[in-house]
Amino acid sequence: MKVNGLQAELQAMKLEAQSTNRPATSQQVSADFGAVLGDAIKTVNNLQSASGELATRFDEGDRNVSLSDVMIARNKSSVAFEATVQVRNKLVEAYKELMNMPV
Repeated sequence: MKVNGLQAELQAMKLEAQSTNRPATSQQVSADFGAVLGDAIKTVNNLQSASGELATRFDEGDRNVSLSDVMIARNKSSVAFEATVQVRNKLVEAYKELMNMPV
């Protein structure tokens, strides 16, 4: 086990954390979260569009697109969509839990 490499990595992480040790405001956090969520939804949309395009090209008889390419793209977009739905469900559940908290 290389302890020196691990120690150097931990020290680098410590220095990075110290250099950005300013507290984030709620506006910064919500903006960052919104950007991440928006990027994730765009990625899912792109995967679904690519999957649909490959399926159309395969249906039209394009010899450059194989059935395995279509199935892989379709499964990728399906997994990404299911993950997005699960994140949405968790967010709704967390929102409902927050709304039911006594003030």
